[in-house]
Amino acid sequence: MKIGMCMYLWTTNVSARHEALLRDIKATGFDGVEVPVMAGNPAKYRKLGAMLDHIGLERTAVSAIGDPRQNLIAADAPTRKAGIAYMRRAIDCAAALGATTLSGPLHSTLGHFSGKGPTPAERRRSVDAQRLIGDHAASRGVTIGLEALNRFESYLLNTMDALSAHIEEIGHPNIKALYDTFHANIEEADPIGAFTRNAANIVHVHISENDRGVPGRGNIPWAQTFAAIRGSGYDGWLTIESFGRGLKDLAAATKVWRDFAESPEEVYREGYRHIRDGWAAAA
Repeated sequence: MKIGMCMYLWTTNVSARHEALLRDIKATGFDGVEVPVMAGNPAKYRKLGAMLDHIGLERTAVSAIGDPRQNLIAADAPTRKAGIAYMRRAIDCAAALGATTLSGPLHSTLGHFSGKGPTPAERRRSVDAQRLIGDHAASRGVTIGLEALNRFESYLLNTMDALSAHIEEIGHPNIKALYDTFHANIEEADPIGAFTRNAANIVHVHISENDRGVPGRGNIPWAQTFAAIRGSGYDGWLTIESFGRGLKDLAAATKVWRDFAESPEEVYREGYRHIRDGWAAAA
């Protein structure tokens, strides 16, 4: 198991100006960081990967599609084509960074709603798009971890059962699932069972408190969660995902209107100890 910290808490554009922060994250004990891949070209991320190598941090990648003009399930072909182009660039950047997983709600536009639930046509368009994306990801050595989001942020895939069934329909080895404790706490009647039933498709885990604040301070059933993850044989990343108000667009998309911790340092330092100790106790 590896412990990671998602950089969304500070930025969507990690660069050399974050070197001191990254060094402190490393000193805290983290194995790596999760780098947002939102803009830029592979050369930029290759340079960032070299800096992370120098610091001694491994990395995963995360992204989201925020533009309805890039919606992968849209009815019109040009919009879907633009979404696939976005994903191909993101995959190329993740590979240049040195990440082998790229995760997030990469199935549809974040925060974009049709006013009704997902249709069979939207699901079919998603299958077609994800198979093309999976082919490109395979050529770059990257696996996509699709994320089920709560109903207030997305409508296509809200539960792990729905996500896993969709992944089975896609049937591509490079299109898998991300399990996020925050979203599961909202949407799942049995968050632990939702993980256990679908563990075979899960390639990445986000550790996120019910209020998006410091892991361990809220009402997520952490002892049972760590026991289920460890008992499943999962041995990948447990990555803290928390948000703040510093990034206005991201705060708006994730509905963050207040601070959830005294400081970002509290989130990653206390959060690291929470994961380390919780994992050990689950042995």
